[in-house]
Amino acid sequence: MTLSRSLLAATLCLFVASTVNAQVGKNQHLLNPNLATQDDLSALPEISPDLAKKIIDGRPFLGMDKLHALLSGSLSSEQMKKIYLKLFVPINLNTEKKEVIGLIPGIGKRMIHEFEEYRPYKAMAQFRREMGKYVDKETVAKFEQYVFVPLDLNKAKPEDFATIPGVGKKMLHEFMEYRPYKAMAQFRREMGKYVSKDEVARLERYVFVDTKSL
Repeated sequence: MTLSRSLLAATLCLFVASTVNAQVGKNQHLLNPNLATQDDLSALPEISPDLAKKIIDGRPFLGMDKLHALLSGSLSSEQMKKIYLKLFVPINLNTEKKEVIGLIPGIGKRMIHEFEEYRPYKAMAQFRREMGKYVDKETVAKFEQYVFVPLDLNKAKPEDFATIPGVGKKMLHEFMEYRPYKAMAQFRREMGKYVSKDEVARLERYVFVDTKSL
């Protein structure tokens, strides 16, 4: 059963004011290569206009490893370390390989271990709490912008969906409108009515359907 439009409209009004339960880390001006404009990319000192075009043409990047592979053909290791302070594909806290977690600037071997140690993550609050045992709040906040915890399509709150990069009010409405989801194929089909297959694939990284609870 879908939510009534009146209830959904009222719910949408709330998400702007509250991101307490956000499952995608709070961004501190880190560019997302799947959403940045060519001008945004070209403005980065390490990115030439030609490389910016390659990034645009290579979208969507469905993992940070894909962006890293592309940049490796044009930039040195030191240049990539600098660029990842400004440009990054958010990584899934529950599934990402340690090699990719290691691309997060300043993380180090010990914190890679701690990122993996506390899996599975249910919420960003859990990540903040556990990482706060080892580093200060400022460092946790810096790490947070590089990661996300996947959202349950049937249970997540509107304010959680609103933290997904590039999701505005219209797509938030559609996410909610088609509940309950019985499978990811349903999500792909329904969202495919509004955005391209590439965009559906990008959005799909951030969500899941808990079939055990159906």
